[in-house]
Amino acid sequence: MKPKILIVEDEDKLRRVIELQLRGAGFEVEQARTAEQAVPMAPNVGLILTDLRLPGMTGLELLAQLRKENSQAPVIVMTAYSSVETAVEAMRAGAADFLPKPFSMDHMMTVIQKALDYRELRAENRNLREQLGARYDIANIVGESTQMQAIFETVKRIAPTRSTVLLAGESGTGKDLIARAIHFQSTRRDKPFVKINCTAIPENLMESELFGYEKGAFTGANVSKPGKFEQADGGTAFLDVIGDVPMAVQVKLLRILQERELERLGSNKTRQIDVRVIAATNVDLRQALEQGTFREDLFYRLNVMPIEIPPLRERPEDIPALARRFVAKFSRELGSAADSISAEGMQILREYRWPGNVRQLENVIERSMLLSQGARLEASDIKLDTERKPRPDLGSHFIPEGMTLDEYEQAILREALRRAGGNKSQAARMLGLTRNALRYRLTQMGIEA
Repeated sequence: MKPKILIVEDEDKLRRVIELQLRGAGFEVEQARTAEQAVPMAPNVGLILTDLRLPGMTGLELLAQLRKENSQAPVIVMTAYSSVETAVEAMRAGAADFLPKPFSMDHMMTVIQKALDYRELRAENRNLREQLGARYDIANIVGESTQMQAIFETVKRIAPTRSTVLLAGESGTGKDLIARAIHFQSTRRDKPFVKINCTAIPENLMESELFGYEKGAFTGANVSKPGKFEQADGGTAFLDVIGDVPMAVQVKLLRILQERELERLGSNKTRQIDVRVIAATNVDLRQALEQGTFREDLFYRLNVMPIEIPPLRERPEDIPALARRFVAKFSRELGSAADSISAEGMQILREYRWPGNVRQLENVIERSMLLSQGARLEASDIKLDTERKPRPDLGSHFIPEGMTLDEYEQAILREALRRAGGNKSQAARMLGLTRNALRYRLTQMGIEA
């Protein structure tokens, strides 16, 4: 159904012409000669078309009153006294668009349709934000264990503040989920949540990606571009895998946390930003401090409110509820006949060690439901990752004769870099190290990638 439109115009002839045009286009129409008459009618319409010069209350005063009453209907203002100043003033007062008299009916219909489309987009955006807020509401996050309940209580207490949070835990424990819960339970929920995966950004691009750059800052910088922190202004920046940030970038991160300001690459202009920082790590940053790969002052700035998320194997009481949540999810998505898990199947899930944590549990449930043909998942349907890596035979893989430990470590590092084609991030993954830890070892040994 097309929304009802309210015409506020003291000129009877023009009001009648507009009414006929709108009714011919299928709209319901209400009319008012003055702004005073229009105010009580506004809550029941989808769009308001008003003159700026009216007897009594002006069109601008009507806009101010509608804003005060939190009206959601877009307002289009029209006036014969058109000027840039009048248009700017109307827009600042909350008008959706501006129609200078005289105007054609075709032009008016185009402007009205544009305003209605924008209204619909705003409504969709508002609904999506409400859905996200509900999804990341603590009450909707699975976690019945005492450890997770304690974390939820902490989230409720810190969410309304702007304090920096450091989330620690193994991969797959739900650090991303907790970070989003903090954001969507805060006063910043209507502002951006920008996730920054520090491992996914190449080292030579990290500074420009995080802090932005000006035109001409480097070859290929044809236009200026804001960085991730500017995109998150007013909201939350989530720095995932914070331990992989290079030392040179760590200095600039410290400035953001301390001074709430940054400079784009290639610029000397300081920009003030209002960003809440949530960082996450799957390694012990204190060990990185000892290795010299992470700044001590940055660590203490990040560690204002530390939250340790325990691995799934340490909270087995959460497994049944998580498993049921995933079964219900994939039953809908996959069209599977299975909608529950047998007691024997649940026992298998509870006894498994879950090295991949909640993410692995979700994958196992999806795989099992793809292969299951019954009305519920039986023990025989549960397909676990049971293969284990054999323990190395130290007798046959000890340090080669004639080499020192340092020489042997150098050889291993060189071989990893060779296999990775000089890519430090890939080489670090091969060795089970963070990128910063590998860089530190290479520097200590004088090895260039």
